[in-house]
Amino acid sequence: MHDLMLTSRLLEERLIRMQRQGDGYFWIGGPGEEAFNVALGLLVKKGRGLDYDFLHLHYRSSPTLVAMGADPVDSLRLMANTKTDPYTRGRNFAGHYSVRAWNVCPVSSPIEVQYSIAIGTAMAQKRHGGEGITIVQGGDAGTAEGDFATCLVWSARPGNELPILIIVANNQYGISTHASTQQGADPIASRGEPFGMRTAVVDGNDPVASYLQIKDAMDYIRTERKPFVLEARLSRLHGHSSSSGANRVTEEPDCLADFERQLNAWGLRPQAESDAMRERQEQALLEATREVLKEPKPDPTEIWDYMYAERNIVAED
Repeated sequence: MHDLMLTSRLLEERLIRMQRQGDGYFWIGGPGEEAFNVALGLLVKKGRGLDYDFLHLHYRSSPTLVAMGADPVDSLRLMANTKTDPYTRGRNFAGHYSVRAWNVCPVSSPIEVQYSIAIGTAMAQKRHGGEGITIVQGGDAGTAEGDFATCLVWSARPGNELPILIIVANNQYGISTHASTQQGADPIASRGEPFGMRTAVVDGNDPVASYLQIKDAMDYIRTERKPFVLEARLSRLHGHSSSSGANRVTEEPDCLADFERQLNAWGLRPQAESDAMRERQEQALLEATREVLKEPKPDPTEIWDYMYAERNIVAED
């Protein structure tokens, strides 16, 4: 778990540097969310089709993809908008993942629309049966959107409850607005209670607590085929995005640094070993970036490619 958290953090730091050096036009990501999102990625039932989990993520979910086995180099390609970018073919910006082979639905730039879209895959899985569930994740600020309320209503209809894990990644900020001035419900997860949903709040900076709580929620949904609202309290270590500077916020708790101190105290991984891993991975990502920047960009004549399906891709599943 520490390896994946470290890889995820260094990847985001590399993406920030790429944007600042002009090798990408915009950055947004999830430094500070590694503990929770790596745990989530490790617990996903990965595959394609209704028997596996469907993921409707947001643009801070790179640690989940890393934990699922995504190549960090592909995130560099996404940032650089190369033709070799497997997620968007150079057409979108950082954090906009889409992996059909793993049921990872395309990340949307408009916030929280994924909450209403996720209802569709959850309904299909309800009818299909099995253990596959739908996982949808967004931020705390976006719960003010109607899509979140729609998700709660449709997930909890009596007799037609949906097998869906509704995650709120609460980093306490909506761009520059603090949650304390916006949220009437505390915790946000309590908004599921009037609908008869099980809810929980977890310290998203604690990887072990996050893993155990996510597993508990998933086990319930897989067995009962009913919804669960899970709120993760976590940090935002580099602000909202490159639009707000992406500078390090030192007063926020750092889940990676805290976990490394714990591993060192427990005698499981000396700090010197963690530091050496960091140096190796930083160098590897730097070298990978240099190679990615040599890769071709999309040709202007290809602008309309991938806009429309040339075959019935839905029927194929």
